Amino acid sequence: MSDALQRWIREVYEPALGKDRPRSGTTGSGLPLQPLYGPGDDDPGLGFPGAFPYTRGPYPTMYAGRPWTMRQYSGFSTAEDTNARFRFLLEGGTKGLSVAFDLPTQMGFDPDADVARGEVGKVGVSIATLGDFETLFDGIPLDAVSVSMTINSTAPVLLAFMIAAGKRQGLEPSALRGTVQNDLLKEYIARGTYRFPPAPSLRLVTDVIEHCNSELPRFNPISISGYHMREAGCTAPQELAFTLGNGLAYVRSAVDRGLDVDAFAGRLSFFFNAHNDFFEEVAKFRAARRMWARLMQERFGASEGNATRLRFHTQTAGSTLTSQQPDVNVVRVTLQALAAVLGGTQSLHTNSRDEALGLPTEPAALLALRTQQVLAEESGVTHTVDPLGGSPFIEALTDDLEREAMAIIAAIDAKGGALAAVETGFQQSEIHRAAYEHQKAVERGDVSIVGVNSYVMPAEAPPPILKVDDSLARRRTEQVAAWRTARDGAACEATLAALGAAATDAGHNLMPLLVDAVEAGATVGEICSRLETVFGRYAPASLF
Repeated sequence: MSDALQRWIREVYEPALGKDRPRSGTTGSGLPLQPLYGPGDDDPGLGFPGAFPYTRGPYPTMYAGRPWTMRQYSGFSTAEDTNARFRFLLEGGTKGLSVAFDLPTQMGFDPDADVARGEVGKVGVSIATLGDFETLFDGIPLDAVSVSMTINSTAPVLLAFMIAAGKRQGLEPSALRGTVQNDLLKEYIARGTYRFPPAPSLRLVTDVIEHCNSELPRFNPISISGYHMREAGCTAPQELAFTLGNGLAYVRSAVDRGLDVDAFAGRLSFFFNAHNDFFEEVAKFRAARRMWARLMQERFGASEGNATRLRFHTQTAGSTLTSQQPDVNVVRVTLQALAAVLGGTQSLHTNSRDEALGLPTEPAALLALRTQQVLAEESGVTHTVDPLGGSPFIEALTDDLEREAMAIIAAIDAKGGALAAVETGFQQSEIHRAAYEHQKAVERGDVSIVGVNSYVMPAEAPPPILKVDDSLARRRTEQVAAWRTARDGAACEATLAALGAAATDAGHNLMPLLVDAVEAGATVGEICSRLETVFGRYAPASLF
């Protein structure tokens, strides 16, 4: 062991670990393990865990100090049903909740809207009112459980619900902890749950960042997502470039608003996909940290530390799951989850074996959670920080991914940045091209998918599939109507009028007015309709 490595263990690792935890682990056979192996500060691109540029991890002790957060993504049907699933997952050992909302909620429509027909509660939970949100977290203290909300176009509204619900639990906003996705640029690129045009959407994103910076210091105001772009078909270098490119646009918008980069950037979080190419995925995560650290320092003068440290959540790749031989999906998910852990993720969702067929059933969701628990408790991956670091293959692959991704970021810069590139369809076209090439390779047989184009077997009966009752839309419509009847209509309209007036002033942060509106009983649809009168509704131009 080099002198530099011994010094790091003595002066950095052990003090960070504390006296109550062992310095290092052992193998299953009892062989002693060091907390870190490989090169140290003699390689400026590698360094030590917890030190700039964070290639080997954002924190010195990583999982020896605390395992990653096992955050299972869940949401379906009603707030009552989803609350029951949340309680089931918490009892099973999950450490954080991640909320899936249905498409009407994601796009700012109430369950009784014509456009919501056929979609209420189908791919996530239906939330239209503060009462719905309180039911969703009934019996779940919002200061004790970290909550991630996968919501974008309506992210400010759902965050306002959380703030208001927290107050009703007797909590100050500063006590809330979790993440709101709030990443609108990737919606235009790959996902499509947008309501307003890009420019006012970027303003709303920045409102959330600014508000959280001053009022919710434990809350991540954005989760800059590469996941959905990878699901749409982009490559690993494209996932890196498009994600970090969007991140740079958000930082620029916040800095232009007058925020101090060193004050707010430490609460930015990221969200990546864990795909099938095991070593490429490990290297991708390592490259992401190094790229972000350098970009933040070079472009914004961020200080080393929180403002340059990339923290990320990972979800295994839903697009790789197959309806054929669904049990094989357990193997795919395990492989992808291990890549995320070896790449240094801070939290992880593992997909369920039945997700190519429908929403996860309880047994499948529990097995997905158990997959993470086996990795954390039985595999030994928590004993050593960055166990693949220093491998010539891994380091070369990390360098290659960074080089390819930086070339794409340069192309985005040449178009005027991520927002301008989105408006011209650059990222969208590149993803379409990559997805098309991949599908051709699958159809030629150059890419093997077990059970689909190789090792094919006769169709078997599918496992039990979770289905949402078609009567849900009627029941939800009745619930929202009753909510509107019970509230003070004049007081609610006054808050909506104030919100609409403030939206005309680009320098006015809308978050406090949104909290006023939801506390007065305004629904998601009513709030978004009022904002639409100012911002307009986005309709993308054809890319072809």
